[in-house]
Amino acid sequence: MQFQQLQYFVAVAETRHFTRAADLVHVAQPSLSQQIKALERELGADLFLRARGNITLTDAGEALLPLARRILADADTARHEVQELAQLRSGRVRLGATPSLCTGLLPDVLRAFHDRYPGIRLLIEEGGSHDLVRLLARGALDLALVVLPLPTPSPALTTVELLREDLVVVSSPDAPRPGRAAHTVRVADLEGERLVMFRHGYDLRELTVAACRAEGFEPDFAVEGGEMDAVLGFVRAGLGVAVVPRMVASRSGRDLHVTPLARPGLHRTIALAHRSDVAPPRAARELQRMLLAESP
Repeated sequence: MQFQQLQYFVAVAETRHFTRAADLVHVAQPSLSQQIKALERELGADLFLRARGNITLTDAGEALLPLARRILADADTARHEVQELAQLRSGRVRLGATPSLCTGLLPDVLRAFHDRYPGIRLLIEEGGSHDLVRLLARGALDLALVVLPLPTPSPALTTVELLREDLVVVSSPDAPRPGRAAHTVRVADLEGERLVMFRHGYDLRELTVAACRAEGFEPDFAVEGGEMDAVLGFVRAGLGVAVVPRMVASRSGRDLHVTPLARPGLHRTIALAHRSDVAPPRAARELQRMLLAESP
């Protein structure tokens, strides 16, 4: 019994027509008929009753049909599993992330992923959550690390919460620490401080500005429009203070003062997002597993 013979048998059983079945499996009709006859000889029983213009299953055919379908389905599953494993030896993962996460969370996880799967190319797209959601919806990314809540709710995306991160205030070591307390600073204490602010569309900009307005004042920008590295550089130069994620501050070295925000403080929720209607490739799912396992 050959696998191909079972394919031909199921095609005839479903179409009840030898010519249409041959078209369905892309083979000449005489070849299909010969393979069906060979299968019947192998099994020692007729599978079809062949009346002019009317093809029906015999009892033997009825018994074989569900078994043949299961064998073919198992073969498809085996082929899919092997292809999935092959994807872990080569291929790519397209990951979107906000610049602060590229600086804070991703380096260690991506290094561990690369060590385990050196054949997988990692393509990183930096951007704000709004841009990353748009790229996910277009199919330009496999996964994205975004800040919740999403700027525009999207039922086409599945999100899994990854971590809840504290925000802190960073300042130049050559400048006085912001606020009155030695160890913490309140959002209200930022009134009168010159802020180094991120560009428009940056999640941290919107969060910081909203927090200041909730305290009844408009933030005063010393300079604005930068990405994460630029903002940290401007703070080091003494242009002002900035509100940044704790992970970023912890990686910035000793050339910045880091002051926690007093309770309740400011936080952001990071989630891993992918399209709901398309399963990520195997390599992307493995990176997703590692991110969920390694996140603090």
